[in-house]
Amino acid sequence: MFQLSLLRQFARLSIYSASIVNARTICTTSVVQFKMTEPLCAEPMKKKKKMDPAIIRAREERRRKKLEKQIRRLQKNERQLKPIDEIEVPLNLLDEIGKRKRPTVSHSAEVLEARALLQKEWTRYKRNEYINNVAQVDRIMAAQRRALEKLYEESEELYDEAVMPDLSLIPFTINGPVATPPIKNYESPDGDYIDVSKKWEN
Repeated sequence: MFQLSLLRQFARLSIYSASIVNARTICTTSVVQFKMTEPLCAEPMKKKKKMDPAIIRAREERRRKKLEKQIRRLQKNERQLKPIDEIEVPLNLLDEIGKRKRPTVSHSAEVLEARALLQKEWTRYKRNEYINNVAQVDRIMAAQRRALEKLYEESEELYDEAVMPDLSLIPFTINGPVATPPIKNYESPDGDYIDVSKKWEN
């Protein structure tokens, strides 16, 4: 009787284990049908605390009011620029602005006319200077072109050497005094620095 019940339980166990898809065997042969399922490592679900709907509604209302307040503050300060210390005028200079301000000088019509004529004369002089420089460069380039043409007629090898660029001029190096002499026994910093810049929050 005991053997019969044991066989029935074994048959049920083999049928149940064969019906499981994600099963793995614990033995090396496929004859024995002892199988186990994948371990389910789950923790029991936490019991939810029942809260009063009025408390939840009040929390949501406070969160919404806080967000609206932050949005209003950002909208109010959207055009406000961050101050820059380098371009701020010191207060002592603002106090002395009356002493530092020069009085406006009004010139006569003759002085203004003389200045305008002088400006026009200077403009004409600089234009003539530019035209003369351009013409001189054109004459030099034309003379160089004619000389190269004559040289090509005389000897093609000399022409090739004349038009060949001088590569010794490219790696030009010069040594001279620097702006500040080196400091003796100076240990350069290792890249550490202290950030002292100010930070503003809107």
